[in-house]
Amino acid sequence: MFYASKLLSALTQPLAWVALLMLLAWWWLPRRPRAARWTLAIALFLGAGVGWEPLPDALLRALENRHAPPAGSLRGYAGVVVLGGALERSDIWRSRGQVALNAGAERMTAPVALLRQHPHLRLLFTGGEGRLNATGVSEAAQARAFFASLGVPAGQLIYESASRTTYENAQFSAALPGVDKTRPWLLLTSAWHMPRALASFRAAGWNVTPYPVDYRTGATTPWTEYSLVHGALRWQLALHEGLGWLAYAAAGRAAAL
Repeated sequence: MFYASKLLSALTQPLAWVALLMLLAWWWLPRRPRAARWTLAIALFLGAGVGWEPLPDALLRALENRHAPPAGSLRGYAGVVVLGGALERSDIWRSRGQVALNAGAERMTAPVALLRQHPHLRLLFTGGEGRLNATGVSEAAQARAFFASLGVPAGQLIYESASRTTYENAQFSAALPGVDKTRPWLLLTSAWHMPRALASFRAAGWNVTPYPVDYRTGATTPWTEYSLVHGALRWQLALHEGLGWLAYAAAGRAAAL
């Protein structure tokens, strides 16, 4: 599943589709010039259309609106499970001495605020090294340094450092000593990732309540919003999560919600 997820990441990048179509048009040009022209036209149309943000935003908004944080007291919860995915490459930490956060930084900052407001909670961070070119430094190791730099008491923290996928997050975290997955836990991850994460954790027997953060969309998106960079990223997030949920459901790794 880990290698399948990496293949999925490559296949859900719209600009990669554009590049492949342009290569196909170049290949066909001397043999099938008419097909080559049509293929090139489709590639250019797709490449330009990727930057129109309202459509991928609508897909992401549908994912983000599925779940909301709990409105009542958090006193009855044992802790908060925080999924990795908000940290940059470990070589930045090793060479610069600072843990770098990516666009999903709220996955790391929101739980710190939660622990300060609710000191009875424990924080379980789950994240190994999800890269093909492994460096031997897990996200959990970087998270330990990050939380220590913010003064979070070490006694409130639990780390799981072997998982590489959302499925493994749920399975490996449940096997940690002193962790009771049947007690109420908060599950904290990006709002667009929450449907798949929640389904995966509940399939593994966790008693979790969603606590989404890192929203990428508002209530609406102006029709004039256009950016090839942002549009391509939003398309990749939406396609990756949608296809990922289908793959998890087909493999029996996601509970019905």
